[in-house]
Amino acid sequence: MPPFLVVERDGAVVTATLNRPEERNAISHIEHSEEIVDFCRQMTRDTSVRAIVLTGAGEAFCAGGNVKHMADQVGMFGGSPYDIRNSYRTSVQMIGPAVSELEVPVIAAINGPAIGLGLDIACMCDIRIMAESAVVAESYVKLGIIPGGGGGWLLPRLIGPQRASLMTLTGDAIDAGTALNYGLVAEVVPDDALATRARALAGKIAANPGHATRMAKRLMREGADMKLSTLLEMAAAYQALAHHSEDHHEAVAAFLGKRRAEFRDK
Repeated sequence: MPPFLVVERDGAVVTATLNRPEERNAISHIEHSEEIVDFCRQMTRDTSVRAIVLTGAGEAFCAGGNVKHMADQVGMFGGSPYDIRNSYRTSVQMIGPAVSELEVPVIAAINGPAIGLGLDIACMCDIRIMAESAVVAESYVKLGIIPGGGGGWLLPRLIGPQRASLMTLTGDAIDAGTALNYGLVAEVVPDDALATRARALAGKIAANPGHATRMAKRLMREGADMKLSTLLEMAAAYQALAHHSEDHHEAVAAFLGKRRAEFRDK
């Protein structure tokens, strides 16, 4: 079986592409989830990676789960209720924690439909930009199931409980303009400009010291579920680490010397 995730690198920026265009990049096998989880771990270990772009091959970002497999009750949708529960917990539900623990900033370049689990995965990323023709949907209920990949936690935090309820309980797709209005995506760009814009944003992130962007991302992620005083304690500890980094000293020297900084991820 060829890799589900195609990974390419340009300097400090990595592009990861979901690569089953004939299946609209549906996550059909446990191995697909395992590839994403392994990728996240590798990227966290590699401190020379400063930004990631996640996108889909072909016309879709990710169609979610494989509906044909649901109909045939095979793979992660087969077996007893206990078997299905265990399949979810040990496959697609491992993606959310892995992306959450991934310290490298991730941009979702939504090139086409992001449906169900596909939307959930996009919501796990730090920044989302969307092609003009793309649509997104939290469409689980249209198949008589519930958000199984984390959407019930993610969407209300991103767009508020009322709009999240509207999307989740109707299952209807929304277009790029509506997604932008909801605050679900940061930008909408012409289809043929999406990849270029995503790489440009990734480059702007990667131009900064990697330790600073990684810790800043972690601070924001953890801050979503803690009180201010606890967050400030965490920020103080992170700041102490940052002040002792070589890249911080280089950044200050470059600023005062009015020159371009050269970071070494140290």
